[in-house]
Amino acid sequence: MAKKNIYLITPNTLDKSFYYFLPKLLKLNRIAFLQIRLKKISRTKLIEEVKKIKKIIGKKTKIIINDFPDIAVLLQCDGCHLGQRDPQLQLVKKKFKQLKIIGATCHNSKRLALQAVKNGASYIAFGSFFKTTTKKTKFRATPSLLRWAHNKIKKPVVAIGGINEKNYKTLLDNGANYIACSGFVWKNKQYNPIQALQKLK
Repeated sequence: MAKKNIYLITPNTLDKSFYYFLPKLLKLNRIAFLQIRLKKISRTKLIEEVKKIKKIIGKKTKIIINDFPDIAVLLQCDGCHLGQRDPQLQLVKKKFKQLKIIGATCHNSKRLALQAVKNGASYIAFGSFFKTTTKKTKFRATPSLLRWAHNKIKKPVVAIGGINEKNYKTLLDNGANYIACSGFVWKNKQYNPIQALQKLK
């Protein structure tokens, strides 16, 4: 049975192609989390899109909202993901007790990771591991960081940034619990989203 180790992040805009492929990708039974990351739309539009996605996703895949814990609670999603510039994890945890999962971006920093765990993060995300066009990245993480986290942090670790069929195994072999994908699945010029996901065996 295929292992559920994919942390799938939505493309920046959701079109017909996204809604066509999403149910088919879910049927592959590989996606543990779907992070809804839509930075350039209004709050009203974001709520609309989340509702639409919720109708497609069953209980086997967790829905994580990037940046907006209040929307995650409002729409009864599984959790939210916080970057370093988002509201502090402790405050979010205190204010939104209904959230089952709160993830934290830790770039390439052991200090940030330890702090996030201390403040109650459900998982931590390191990256970017490789060059990516999905978002601008100032930080570069290495596989040795994953090995450190595997030994020191008793929380799941998500590896993010430029992951493809040629490099994902290195991250899993070094202790990543989940590999985050966006561009490789949604913007791949060589494969459609199903073929891309299947390449990450």
